[in-house]
Amino acid sequence: MTVFSVPEAREELARLLPVLTEIVELRADAAELASSLNGGEPTDLGGLPELKAAQARLDDLMTAVQATGAELKGFAPLLVDFPSDLDGVPVLLCWLEGDEGLHWYHRADLGFAGRRPLA
Repeated sequence: MTVFSVPEAREELARLLPVLTEIVELRADAAELASSLNGGEPTDLGGLPELKAAQARLDDLMTAVQATGAELKGFAPLLVDFPSDLDGVPVLLCWLEGDEGLHWYHRADLGFAGRRPLA
């Protein structure tokens, strides 16, 4: 398992932001396509082939995120954790869709409910 320092995690997040942005955009497209195919409002995005392509691309992007050592914990909203260690305590540096940077952490044993701001 990769263990990131805070600066390393922030650098990795900066590299991942274009990927994460694409995941958010494709997630919305896939939801719209799936709704349309299941009797919802028609969409100009296409049909089943475009939905399958979006799903395949999402799988590739999520695999790319996890290959960095980051952990993809949530899909909607998007949640990415970076394993770390603060003062000898195992923690996860936590980025949630909409966050402008990496400013939160939680102890590994507490999960998201234990989220605290980084000092």
